[in-house]
Amino acid sequence: MPQVKIVARNFMDMVASLPVMKLDMLYDNSFICEAILRSLPPLAKKYVLQMLYIDIPITAKSMEEWVLPDGFSKHKVAIDRLIQLRVMTETFDRKKEAMYQLNPKFQFNLQKHIVYGGVLPREPMPSNITVRLPSLEELEAYAVEQWECFLLNLISSSEAGKTTNISSSMMKIFQRGLLSQRDDREPPRLTESGFQFLLMDTNAQLWYIIREYITNAEERGVDSADLIAFLLELSFHVTGKAYNTNTITDLQRSIIKDLSDLGLVKLQQGRKESWFIPTKLATNLSISLADTTTRKQGFIVIETNFRLYAYSTSKLHCEILRLFARVEYQLPNLIVGAINKESLYKAFQNGITSEQIVSFLQQNAHPRVAERIPSVPENVTDQIRLWESDLNRVEMTPAHFYDEFPSKDVFEAACDFAREYGGLLWEDSKRMRLVVKADILAEMKEFLRRQKQ
Repeated sequence: MPQVKIVARNFMDMVASLPVMKLDMLYDNSFICEAILRSLPPLAKKYVLQMLYIDIPITAKSMEEWVLPDGFSKHKVAIDRLIQLRVMTETFDRKKEAMYQLNPKFQFNLQKHIVYGGVLPREPMPSNITVRLPSLEELEAYAVEQWECFLLNLISSSEAGKTTNISSSMMKIFQRGLLSQRDDREPPRLTESGFQFLLMDTNAQLWYIIREYITNAEERGVDSADLIAFLLELSFHVTGKAYNTNTITDLQRSIIKDLSDLGLVKLQQGRKESWFIPTKLATNLSISLADTTTRKQGFIVIETNFRLYAYSTSKLHCEILRLFARVEYQLPNLIVGAINKESLYKAFQNGITSEQIVSFLQQNAHPRVAERIPSVPENVTDQIRLWESDLNRVEMTPAHFYDEFPSKDVFEAACDFAREYGGLLWEDSKRMRLVVKADILAEMKEFLRRQKQ
């Protein structure tokens, strides 16, 4: 069964992929320089700070002396990351020895930012102008609701339970690769990548969506560097504070509208002014995926008899569980179901793997069982893997059967030809029979035709 992997790169991978000219333009902004510094591995941060006031190139051998011998692998990772982001440039002397120096523009703006500080991208609005702002708890609930609503739209637009304000153009961008549709008469269906996407944790899902949003920016007439710069700038706003939409450009206002659909910001309208309020999803955008992945409180209990109890009021949780389990009934705060062979076979056919299911159950284990080792009973995880292996016992390969060769020499020549092309599956020298992959059918026909001449 083919497996489609979704890679959710973090923000700095997107920054590193920008052309050199656009990347250098980003470093005109001191806040972006700080965001880049925050994202670096610890050793890379140390190198930047050590080199911040050194204006001449440093040899690679000198930098290697800054770490102990057992830290060389981390040293190489740090150097590679700094070069990818053009924070540091690599040159070679006459003896062809590598030398490193900080990007002058990055170095100057980071020096200025550290010594003199910086004015925030924009000041929050005074409380006497804004209406009652949501509390941090209310803002968190809003972000979760918007995100779940978006995911429910991916599963089925009719399952959302409410009319959403997610624009059709935004949904098309996000659905790319996650949904497929043969024609306009039938509803879109989740692809293998789509099913796998739903089992990801929220942070991984967010990075995947943001990556798609940035990747498709040019199609919408938006410069990807401008988009990345504004998203990085958002990470310096304060969660829960109100910021006037009149302080941003028309392009940034359209980006804010898109981000509000996903719960990254909340839009509010006053009598005369309108403003946006960043949630934690927006203010964490510049931090690496590994740093933002925090364990949320789980909700699933699996028993050794394969019974499943999910303590959740979320409709989304119920729909995700239906991907690999049989949901029997749902109470206001409890979903009851079971994992069986039929429900898992359906999941496997949709492209979900046993490891993804086991990982989802472990990551979302209820606190009462999360501290146990293992948090999911071993007989359950073993059986899930065994049921998947049942489907992989027989591998189907389109092939063609050949017999009645005119002579032993022609048969052996045909075997050698098929073997050379990597298409020989089986041969019976005694009866002169041969099975060859269908991939080389045309080549095999031409070879046998020449043998008859």
